[in-house]
Amino acid sequence: MPHTVLLAEDDRAIRNALERALTLEGYQVMAVADGVEALAQAHRNRPDVLVLDVMMPGIDGLQVCRVLRAEGDRTPVLMLTALVETADRIAGLDAGADDYVVKPFDVEEVFARLRALLRRTGSVNAGGAPAAEAPKPLPERFIEAAAIRVDPQARRAWRGARELELTRTEFELLELLVRNAGIVLDHSTIYDRIWGYDFGPGSKNLAVYVGYLRRKLDEPDAPQLIHTVRGVGYVLRED
Repeated sequence: MPHTVLLAEDDRAIRNALERALTLEGYQVMAVADGVEALAQAHRNRPDVLVLDVMMPGIDGLQVCRVLRAEGDRTPVLMLTALVETADRIAGLDAGADDYVVKPFDVEEVFARLRALLRRTGSVNAGGAPAAEAPKPLPERFIEAAAIRVDPQARRAWRGARELELTRTEFELLELLVRNAGIVLDHSTIYDRIWGYDFGPGSKNLAVYVGYLRRKLDEPDAPQLIHTVRGVGYVLRED
């Protein structure tokens, strides 16, 4: 069966063009024009992934995401936004979004980001078709480094005794850094491991997530744990 996409976009031209492109790519698309319709549709027929425009009249994409997350719905959410400031991106992450695409966008980038999101919930082939899943190794109980303890099985993490409230992407990024503590991971490696796609040197996606994760990790009078190696990438270490 094809993966289902719930697309909410109030601009008719963009909505129709994206619905047509996604359908040709092999997805089953439910297209709606506003946030109220998006919530109603999500409650009636839970999709595999949501594509939400941030700026919609009435209930916008951020509010849709907040409502779903408050209900415990963890369906992956890709935001479409014309807002490019870091604060706007952080607002989307705070609302529970998993990724975003900045308008105007290339439809191939939308496809790539959807494939990456769906890989994290169930393997897919190109075009969104399900692929056979590889056998999963037995999960480890805990991994620890630089005052961070991660439970991959329960998807929980702590700094010292304080449990961290992390989104799925934040958890996966932290787990990757902890597993490679002391090793500088370059941008391409992180993009490939977390998103399954390298968005290139102009992308701010990784920097936004690192900044957001630092806000949750850092403590007063305690050393910073995630360090930037300019021109290369990031490393987790306790100096």
